[in-house]
Amino acid sequence: MTGTLINAGAVIAGSLIGLAVNKKLNPRFTNTVFQAIGLFTLFLGVSMALKSSEILLLIFSLVLGSLTGELLRIDKSIEKFSEYLKRKTSSSNERFSEGLITSFLLFCMGSMTILGAIEEGLGSEPNLLLAKSLMDGFSSVALASAMGVGVLFSVIPLLIYQGGITLFAEYFQEHATALYINELTAVGGILLLGLGISILDIKKINIVNMLPSLIYILVLVYFFA
Repeated sequence: MTGTLINAGAVIAGSLIGLAVNKKLNPRFTNTVFQAIGLFTLFLGVSMALKSSEILLLIFSLVLGSLTGELLRIDKSIEKFSEYLKRKTSSSNERFSEGLITSFLLFCMGSMTILGAIEEGLGSEPNLLLAKSLMDGFSSVALASAMGVGVLFSVIPLLIYQGGITLFAEYFQEHATALYINELTAVGGILLLGLGISILDIKKINIVNMLPSLIYILVLVYFFA
């Protein structure tokens, strides 16, 4: 878990810097930063989605995951958790929830998250997560300057998700094959595409309710690939 802890520390440090910078930036600059983040998210999503070699399984996982997310109302649970944190921190930031969710998805849906967490779980040095920590640290500066303190609290789901993959890889080493990694990465890429579209205000897509797709793809690959 060392790599994940370092990653969380980098996000915290970057977020604090971003919050300090935010007070001095003209809103015009923060909007430009936000648009740049949206475009980068689209690019990252496309590059990850193309890794899939099991298109039908990818589609089924997204459909089943979306239906499950809607039935469980994951978005409402996340919003309640976000509002709870907002009250506890006495934050007046209107984009608190958006910052938390957007940052979590950006920090955790990338291929470096999956590969790095698996690398550490298999007993190797967390080199990928260390490189990711540097990237996330700089990204969190831009995100926090544009979206506020919610970015700082994205470390909570980051620790749970990224740490969970590390523990999974540690206990199920024989199943951590390239096929699983590529398909999981592809699903994450599709989610990032949706996130990029939402960030750019093209269309609001409820990405949070699609998160169960990440579980379904592993199950479908196990039984049908």
